[in-house]
Amino acid sequence: MTRLQKIGFEILVHLLTLVAHLPLSVLYVLSDFLAFVVAHIVRYRRRVVFGNISRAFPDKSPEEVRRIAKAYYRHLCDLIVEGLKLLHISDAELAARINVCGGEEVEAAAASGRPVIIFLGHYGNWEWVQQVTLHYSSPPISAEIYRPMHSLVFDELMKRVRSRWNTLLIPQQQAIRKLMRMYSDGEQFLVGFIADQRPNSSHLYNWTTFLNQDTAFAVGGEELGRHLGAHYFYLQVEKTARGHYRMTFCPLRPIKMDVPYPYTAEYLRRLEQTINHAPEFWLWSHNRWKYNREGKTIH
Repeated sequence: MTRLQKIGFEILVHLLTLVAHLPLSVLYVLSDFLAFVVAHIVRYRRRVVFGNISRAFPDKSPEEVRRIAKAYYRHLCDLIVEGLKLLHISDAELAARINVCGGEEVEAAAASGRPVIIFLGHYGNWEWVQQVTLHYSSPPISAEIYRPMHSLVFDELMKRVRSRWNTLLIPQQQAIRKLMRMYSDGEQFLVGFIADQRPNSSHLYNWTTFLNQDTAFAVGGEELGRHLGAHYFYLQVEKTARGHYRMTFCPLRPIKMDVPYPYTAEYLRRLEQTINHAPEFWLWSHNRWKYNREGKTIH
């Protein structure tokens, strides 16, 4: 960043930290106001949100689609204030809000000395997910693959928020090279892949049916895992109450091994089950189904 950007960044952090000192009960009042503004005044990606939900659940009535969309906008704004709260929240308060299950499964897998790959989705609160690193002692290194933001200031802010648990943050384009080097150096690690975003139009190679739609999916996590002999897990996230989550490490045991990417397919099946159970907590404003198999824009 330039000197001016650094100054702007520090000012922004100080201002947001002041807001983050407010208790979550107050921040949720702000979230309710933001939800009204975002949904009804700004109408943020309204066409994408309603279109995605309608196509994912063709049997739902227009009223049911509206209900899911309304609940989604409320959850989206909860995510904003909960992410902001990471600038000032104690480990004790966060631990009281997140129930983590299955850490012993990760440690059992890590006992083999092989890396561990975690698949998760943009579901629940993925910014609070790193708290799970406190619930296993092995592998000793926890890494997260992230996609850098276009704004250097906001990218630096997100890195500061996401690194509070000493998680190794690896830019997406450097991930394979960095992790392969760590593996060659004998370092054991757990790495998380948020793997439900669409590939860009030049990587539309692999397709499946997901949420009743023809869906391209990324396979980088499984391809890396094959080279490393990794164990695979799905991190199931449930929103049990406002500001409270249950996160469970689930070993991935594919039903079918005769498909090109069985662990990715099983992950998508599990994620689909999670979304069907409570659809309002998934990232519906992402234009997930923008391209068809020919790479042409359809939505």
